[in-house]
Amino acid sequence: MTNFNMTRRHFGMLAAGAAAATALPLAARAAGGAAVAATFPGNWEDGYRKVLSPIVKQAGYDLTIAPALAQDQLAKVMASPGNPPYDTLLMSPGQTAVALDNDLIQKIDPSRLKNWSMLDPTFQGEYGPTVTIEVNGIAYNPDLVPRPKGYRDLFENPAYKGLVSWTGFASNTAVMAYTEIAKIYGSGPNDMEAVFKLFKEHPEQLKGVVDSTNHQMTLFQQGEIAVFMCSTGNVARLKSLGLKAEYVAPETGSPAAPVNIHLTKGSKNLDAAYAYMDAAISKAAQDALKLPPTEMFPTNKDVALTPGIEAYVTRDQLSKMVYPDWAAINKSRDEWIRKFDALVAG
Repeated sequence: MTNFNMTRRHFGMLAAGAAAATALPLAARAAGGAAVAATFPGNWEDGYRKVLSPIVKQAGYDLTIAPALAQDQLAKVMASPGNPPYDTLLMSPGQTAVALDNDLIQKIDPSRLKNWSMLDPTFQGEYGPTVTIEVNGIAYNPDLVPRPKGYRDLFENPAYKGLVSWTGFASNTAVMAYTEIAKIYGSGPNDMEAVFKLFKEHPEQLKGVVDSTNHQMTLFQQGEIAVFMCSTGNVARLKSLGLKAEYVAPETGSPAAPVNIHLTKGSKNLDAAYAYMDAAISKAAQDALKLPPTEMFPTNKDVALTPGIEAYVTRDQLSKMVYPDWAAINKSRDEWIRKFDALVAG
């Protein structure tokens, strides 16, 4: 989701480079009564800074929003486990599993969250609350291409040739799409050899590979691409900018992932971290974040869905979404990253 150009040969170095990067200004880390919260860049960063910072401030604490992809969050915390750069992490199941395996997060004390009871038990994780469900599919520009039925169209219908963009296996959105494509062209969700074979047979698709969803959104705004794999929030963001963007739930099903706030092991600002976590699941915050341009699916049961969100997914449909097996994905993800990088580099 970062927005910078990257050569194909350096595409695979995203996570490795993050480990060596300086995470945050020391002044932010040293601030008394302040939580440093890792948050995804783009819509998440903007929304959380605008909505959550004032609520946390009202509770008596400062909040520093630190934008970073989940893979980058992991790399930075693993590089400094004894002095983590963040008090909280924001992750979906794939990265959460890695964080647990490496003892980077700790169980929370729900009694410190006054809004805990407002969450359905499904969203009450022992390592932190689920703040939204990201529903994924396909974004397209209806002025440039016809509405795709699903992933198969993007490879087999010439109307999309040269207009589709992809990202690599470091992206959760991309991985969820690739597991669905593997079901279509291979023997199951983890048959990535079928996906790599598909890209080899369609080399024009590799020309649209970039480093991140944010990069794709920039290309979409510039009219250089017309299709990319997305979350409903990405489409909401593009629409808020006045762009022609529509969302398609693939005919094979919409991949989805819960997004959780986790308490970092070794956090030195627990009171502020809990205040931030509580703010994120409050009715006030989720009522605001459900609106454009963020349109985050609310997990607080007292927050009604908007017509815009219900056009993507209703509460009753959540159980019908496609939830990938992240434990299986994580076993092969590093290998998939290497193979895809090599494929892209040629």
